[in-house]
Amino acid sequence: MLTLSTLNKLILSLCLFLICFIEHAEAQVVLGTPNLGFTQACANASFNTYNLSFVFSPESALESTNQFSIEMSNADGDFSEAIIIYTSQPGEFITSPATLEFSLPETTAGENYRLRVKSSAPAANSSGSVNFAAYYKLQDSPFTINNLVSTGAYCTGGSYLLTIDNPGTGNNDSPLNYPSLTFNWFRETSPTTSEFISEGPTLSVSTEGTYFVETNYGSCTSNSFSNRVTITEATSGEADATIASSLGNPFCPEQGNTTLSTIGGISYQWFKNGEIIPEATNQQYQTNESGTFSVQVDLGDCSASGSIELVSELFNSTINVDEVNSIEEGETLIVNVSTDAISPVFEWYFNNQLIPNETTDTIEASDFGDYKVTITETSGCNSSKTYEFTVEEALDPFPDVDNIPNVISPNGDGINDTWVLPLQYVSGTNTTVMIMSNRGDVVFQTDDYQNNWPQTNLNTNSINQVFYYIITTENNITKKGTITVVK
Repeated sequence: MLTLSTLNKLILSLCLFLICFIEHAEAQVVLGTPNLGFTQACANASFNTYNLSFVFSPESALESTNQFSIEMSNADGDFSEAIIIYTSQPGEFITSPATLEFSLPETTAGENYRLRVKSSAPAANSSGSVNFAAYYKLQDSPFTINNLVSTGAYCTGGSYLLTIDNPGTGNNDSPLNYPSLTFNWFRETSPTTSEFISEGPTLSVSTEGTYFVETNYGSCTSNSFSNRVTITEATSGEADATIASSLGNPFCPEQGNTTLSTIGGISYQWFKNGEIIPEATNQQYQTNESGTFSVQVDLGDCSASGSIELVSELFNSTINVDEVNSIEEGETLIVNVSTDAISPVFEWYFNNQLIPNETTDTIEASDFGDYKVTITETSGCNSSKTYEFTVEEALDPFPDVDNIPNVISPNGDGINDTWVLPLQYVSGTNTTVMIMSNRGDVVFQTDDYQNNWPQTNLNTNSINQVFYYIITTENNITKKGTITVVK
């Protein structure tokens, strides 16, 4: 029989147990299965925001330090190696239901992901969500294969290798720059249908058809696909070798060289206008010229050839003045440029300063200095050409000099280059001017002297050369002397 003291102890122990049980029960929280705000997640750099909602009970069980987190399974829906993709702030969510917003990791790629929610205080896990497809599209733009050449050929019994270009031509964003991506190759079965052929960055083709490749983003719609390439079997001994121009045809040389590419083979030889181009023996050839370019491709047991009429879009233009122009003080020089540029814009400069309001193809230059005009084609090739010219003051051909010079130095420096006489002996005075060599041979004679001797190169050697002159005026006054030509 229990004593009163023992009974009291049992009652006290039972009360303590009930108190601990109730406290423990109140510290538990139940998290409902997440409800996804999407059916599939197709993320990229410009869009990667998703949400889920869930309920929890009781609300009072959450401690002030509680944080909710989202765990993401592997691509097969397994949480054994789950990763946390979101964690809330302590005490951020205290009422049910709650909605959490998150982003996908860039490594996401699969069809059977699941999400679950966890709480930290108290600790609890929800059940896993429904399965969903999710991909982060690291590269989501069209890319090129086969150097953008639209055809390829293989010899009977052989094959042709299609590859994703890396980096490719122009602004091609090669998906090979993203090592985590995988690829699916297809062959067209009709203009709107295709069949899966193989996976991988390359495809060896031994069946005729039109092929292309897509980045493997599963059920997510993607713009990451290649151009089409039609492969044929060379049964007649020689196939057609298509040539593609990376800058198009016509092309704009202002963008740099265009790259000509042909079908893959064992060896290559390029030609321009029928003439062999030395050392142009690769699958690609760069040029900024127009002309007919052709190529011979050795495919092994057969060959291929092709050509392209390459046309430059660079516009033509001319200017009506020389690089150096002379005008008298107060005179003007009308400068005009002609061009076949599409929607041209004209900019005129004087001493490297833009001339305001001069926007036509003509300018009237009246100041001495350096000029230039830039012609810009604003449609099509979007290229520019610049012409530079100088306007300087014209030299007075008949300056007022006092004496007949006996030394000249015709070296082209603009100083003492010709024999300049006083005004009473030059053009309009009916004065006869005769110049003789030191042997007495007449080398120059005129009745209308223009201060322009010597007009040609005198072929003097390293020794100064001496000439003799006789000047006879209209009233028979004669002047004689020597002219030393300094080299």
